Amino acid sequence: MITIIIKISLLLALLVASHSLYALEATFNLNLNTVAVTASAIIVLVLCYMLTVIYKLKRSRYQLMLSEQRLKSTVEGSGDTLWDWNIKTGKVLRINDKYLMDSILSTEFPPNKSLIHPSDITQVEYLLKKHFAQQTPFFEATYRIKDHFGGWLWVLDRGKIIEKDTNLSPLRMTGTVRDISQLKLTEERLNLFAKCVESLTDALAIYDKNFKLVDINPSFLTLFGGVREQYLKKDFNLPGYDKSYINTIKKTVYQRDSLQQEVKLRNSAHVLLPIEISIDEIRNDQNQITNYVVVYSDLTERKKAESQLHNLSNRDRTTNLPNRNLFFTDLQKLGQLNSHHALLVFDLDNFKKINDSLGHQLGDSLLAKLAMRLNKLTRENDVFYRLGGDEFALVMSDTNDIYTITRTAKQFLAAIATPFKMAGHELAITSSVGIVLFPEDGNTPELLLKNADTAMYHAKKKGNSYLFFNDTMNREAVKRLQIENLMRFGLKENHFAVYYQPKMNIHTGKLVGMEALVRFITPKKGIISPGVFIPIAEETGQIIEIGEVVLNKACRDVKEWLDAGLFNGRVAVNLSAKQFSLPDLTTRIDVILQKNALPSYFLELEITEGTVMDDPKDAIAIMCSLSARGIHLAMDDFGTGYSSLAYLKQFPLNTLKVDKAFIDDMKNERGRNMVDSIVTIAHNLDLHVVAEGVEQASQIEILKQLNCETVQGYYYSKPLSKDEFTEFLKLQHSKSVPSLISQIKKVAVTN
Repeated sequence: MITIIIKISLLLALLVASHSLYALEATFNLNLNTVAVTASAIIVLVLCYMLTVIYKLKRSRYQLMLSEQRLKSTVEGSGDTLWDWNIKTGKVLRINDKYLMDSILSTEFPPNKSLIHPSDITQVEYLLKKHFAQQTPFFEATYRIKDHFGGWLWVLDRGKIIEKDTNLSPLRMTGTVRDISQLKLTEERLNLFAKCVESLTDALAIYDKNFKLVDINPSFLTLFGGVREQYLKKDFNLPGYDKSYINTIKKTVYQRDSLQQEVKLRNSAHVLLPIEISIDEIRNDQNQITNYVVVYSDLTERKKAESQLHNLSNRDRTTNLPNRNLFFTDLQKLGQLNSHHALLVFDLDNFKKINDSLGHQLGDSLLAKLAMRLNKLTRENDVFYRLGGDEFALVMSDTNDIYTITRTAKQFLAAIATPFKMAGHELAITSSVGIVLFPEDGNTPELLLKNADTAMYHAKKKGNSYLFFNDTMNREAVKRLQIENLMRFGLKENHFAVYYQPKMNIHTGKLVGMEALVRFITPKKGIISPGVFIPIAEETGQIIEIGEVVLNKACRDVKEWLDAGLFNGRVAVNLSAKQFSLPDLTTRIDVILQKNALPSYFLELEITEGTVMDDPKDAIAIMCSLSARGIHLAMDDFGTGYSSLAYLKQFPLNTLKVDKAFIDDMKNERGRNMVDSIVTIAHNLDLHVVAEGVEQASQIEILKQLNCETVQGYYYSKPLSKDEFTEFLKLQHSKSVPSLISQIKKVAVTN
């Protein structure tokens, strides 16, 4: 191109020079040589001029190329796609597609509506029309457009009309479009965080690195009142707290990076509230502290909830008294003080009968009324607790004065014994109180309670009384615990044996049956008296398992004697009160009889008078169920309790046993008349009579006169082991009753 220009320029220069030469020659009639020199000079000058023009042209072109390269680099570096839209033809020239996929811009502009998100079309068209109407200097729209994968990209589209026709209608428009999806995500994330901060129920304040306030959220103003401007650029402070406390907080934050502290601050209504402040530092990418965030949390509701939860976990619902959990906590705190205090523990005697007969709802109401009555008797420093069930405790602080303590115990016992009128009933209850002193009787809550329970246990033996704990009680409590452990071990190792005491026909002296009696034989302690372990077993519930052991062994032994032809009578087995109250009692007995293949005819169950009279109606139902199975029933210890003749005739009994205490009293007329009455009642009810505890021949004679059929006692035999009783059964074939008795006694002495 440049070469062509140079050639043309030279040709023009020669033509100009030739023309000039002829002109000069014609005009001035100059010498030809002179003219030639002049023409050469002109040609040189023209050439120099042309070279200068060419140089400038080349330099301009180079600068234009550099400018285009810079513009291209700038466009590519910006990440934008440039577009040039011929509005009249609808064609779009895309100058740079490097950073946007082909689907982003269609050949039409604006892009095809099918590519723009339906929610954004209206806004894009509106903004474009406003620019066409010259209402905006630029067109600028942010919208979503579909990509190759069917997803949506956010783009920023900017443009401006650069050419119009004579009617000022737009002909040409240029602009840029940029993918701002990532920016949009960041913006949405920031907006989300901003909304979260604004919607926080907790007050929030942002401080700069020097602890000057930068911004707050609406909840801050809701909590503390005022307007935003009055807080901005103010130093961090806590109204009501001095500067040294604020400096301590700042120092702590510097050292730990964060802090949580509970303070008391006044709200917008000037009410002092419990507030938890949480301070955290914010660092930039260079790990430099830029800000501090302080959150103010109102703890009022949380404190209320904690208080309610504390009451639920530390208050008894029935009586609203402090419960066992709080009792141990308070007693632990008292134990850490260098002072004296007393603990009174008591429970209600026979409260279970009220629950069983009148219902638990009335029983709970009774406990609530009792708690109100007793709580009024406490001193200012005393605390009254319900430990559970019908057991209560009174802690008397800062005293070990015996007079004060005993006076309180007496007041409590009198208040408890005062009858309650409820639901048409007048309920009278009694109590037993055990008393311990701190630190004399124990230095831990557990030990104090244990010793108080021990004292209360001994007080129960006296009834409606109080007792102070002493070492003798402790020794007895230890012995009782040892018996419990021995029984537990004995049940596992089969240390419970069954002995049998014969029941003899008073007229023939022949065996008619026997009573199965439990014996506890330990390897180291030897035989433990039933009078020692049975009451403990009753209290601990071990009597149920012991009773089943006795019943099972008795049925097994009787079955063996039946099969050997040595026996055809009944074995009597005692049922404890706890066994009798078992809901599945009849099922348990059925299982044992089936296990030993013993017909129910050969089993008699002895039930004490006190057991059946606890709940006569239920007792009748249970006894009828047992009787229906062919099991004989006997009432043991008749006359020692409080039985009613009206109920006695309803019980499906077969036998009435006269207690040994009445047999021993037959030596006087009054005692003899008592036995006579019992025998007469039994016969009138068509019941068989057994006199137990017979030891003397004179008693035999009296009982014969009173028409008592069967006797049991040492006069004939002491309780015998299984092997001894087997020998006794064999002696039954002896013809002489006196010789039989002497043989039995001989066997007893030998063993």
